[in-house]
Amino acid sequence: MQTSNESSKISINELVRELGKTAPHEAVTATVEGKGVDFTDMVTRGEDVELFDFDTPLGKEVFWHTSAHVLAQAIMRLYPEAQATIGPPIENGFYYDFANLEFSESDFKKVEAEAAKIVKENFRPEKVVFKDKQEAIEAFGDNPYKVELIESFDEGSLLTGYRQGEFFDLCRGPHIANLGKIKAFKLLKTSCAYWRGDPERGMLTRIYGVSFPSREMMKEHLHRLEEAKKRDHRRVGTKLDLFSFHDVAAGMVFMHPKGMRVWNHLIDFWKERHTEAGYVEIKTPIMLAQELWETSGHWDHYRENMYTSEVEKRDYAIKPMNCPGGMVWYKTNRHSYRDFPLRVAELGHVHRYEKSGSLNGLFRVRSFHQDDAHIFMREDQIKDEILAILRLVEGIYHTFSLSYHLELSTRPEKSIGTDEEWEITTGALREALDEWGQPYVINEGDGAFYGPKIDMHIKDAIGRTWQCGTIQLDSSLPEKFELEYTDSDGQIKRPIMLHRALFGSIERFLGILIEHYVGRFPLWMSPVQVRVVSVADRHADFAKKVQEKIQANGLDCSLDTSSESVGKKIRNAQTEQVNYMLTIGDQEVEKEQVALRTRNGKVIADLQLEQFIETAKKEMSDRAEHSYFEEDK
Repeated sequence: MQTSNESSKISINELVRELGKTAPHEAVTATVEGKGVDFTDMVTRGEDVELFDFDTPLGKEVFWHTSAHVLAQAIMRLYPEAQATIGPPIENGFYYDFANLEFSESDFKKVEAEAAKIVKENFRPEKVVFKDKQEAIEAFGDNPYKVELIESFDEGSLLTGYRQGEFFDLCRGPHIANLGKIKAFKLLKTSCAYWRGDPERGMLTRIYGVSFPSREMMKEHLHRLEEAKKRDHRRVGTKLDLFSFHDVAAGMVFMHPKGMRVWNHLIDFWKERHTEAGYVEIKTPIMLAQELWETSGHWDHYRENMYTSEVEKRDYAIKPMNCPGGMVWYKTNRHSYRDFPLRVAELGHVHRYEKSGSLNGLFRVRSFHQDDAHIFMREDQIKDEILAILRLVEGIYHTFSLSYHLELSTRPEKSIGTDEEWEITTGALREALDEWGQPYVINEGDGAFYGPKIDMHIKDAIGRTWQCGTIQLDSSLPEKFELEYTDSDGQIKRPIMLHRALFGSIERFLGILIEHYVGRFPLWMSPVQVRVVSVADRHADFAKKVQEKIQANGLDCSLDTSSESVGKKIRNAQTEQVNYMLTIGDQEVEKEQVALRTRNGKVIADLQLEQFIETAKKEMSDRAEHSYFEEDK
């Protein structure tokens, strides 16, 4: 908005009051001409001012940044011997790291009570600007961590601190107008952390927290956390015996037989959809020579994340991405404009070094499979190919009932290529998104250095969003690898190339699905689809025949003829999230039928086996999310 107050200058605080945006969740931060400001800052009439409520990413970031200062202030009041280091906002809250602090969860209530007092005092964060590094060092001379940070800044950098009451912190800001906006504050966990992530440096105590402008928001958030804990893919995956991790291969998953069943169903689905969409599939080597990575630029810019090896006095790297191998494949043949668009898919096994502290189950690993594709085309085909990818995205995500939103990221400050190239490629992506018709967010300056991109953010069953798919335009690699094609006029030209992933990482997407479904997979991708349960030993032979017939019809079926009670067998199957349990007793043997129990507890007696198989196969082929035996007729 543009200010239009009669006075030539007005503070952000005054502007907020004039607009009536004083509720705790409203106007938690502001920008002037795109730059973050404090509420005491003045704005000149005609300048572009934007106010951000708590429900915006920037609003949450500033709100939680201020809340981290509240945490630090509470700690310093209660533990004056502690030393505050850094305390940033994070995706869902904030943390603060402290030196010289012994702390446990038993101390949470005490600190939360002190934080409540600080909030009630309703301090207004006040910015202090230091004239130079020396003045800042003098202000924080008793804290070696702050001094080290100050000394790391470039000469001439603007150094600022923020004061709230007796608490003073090195900080670039901005902050919320007053602490009274914080209506709910809670500590979540504590852990150890290394100073600046370096294991050789001192160990710190990290305290995580979250805050909200209303108690209702806090209640909803804690409920989501509880749901997330229940759904944690590491816990569910272990319980269902899907996968495991071991120190002998840190950050690399061991997939168990049941996990492989889910994996293979997922890959079969992916391949089927890509065949329908006109893709060819390739497979390139997992280890490639140094000169290839020098050509692509990874050797100079990504080597610290790559695993390398020497073979016969020649340096190699295990691939961290599939692209260079795809470029080599492209050059094995001559290409004409008639080949385009050339859609080339690869399920490539890649390795990237991640610090051990960042590893997180299937979500952050060192070894994973990317569902990559590289699409080679002419410039005039960009829009149509983007739309084709979006149709593929829609069909794949819809199968899992995953809604999603799109984000367009434009040219970053550091980039390659001409202004004209960026204008053409960004315009093509924007035109495709406009034609697609769904709302999208523009992330100015957040594109890859070699081209603009579209990211797909999916939403799971409890409302969490995950960035999975991406579409990236690239003219850099075709240039570096000197890719060519013959155009209709006989001229040799460079192709335009799209990088594209839909799952992103198969491992990560599987982890998301485990949490989305809480391990209760639809029949078509379930690790154990059907379990035949015999009541007594005399029913075992018929139960075996039922199992064999079901397996012959393409369904995964296990058999339980153990001496356990029927109730125990059923409970075991339900714990394993088996979709359908078929009980075989005297009546079923006599009538050559089965008694069906679904995972959700619905019972159907006197069911013909052929009817069960026919309905289950239909549910499988439809890739239905819900049981066809539980539908209302």
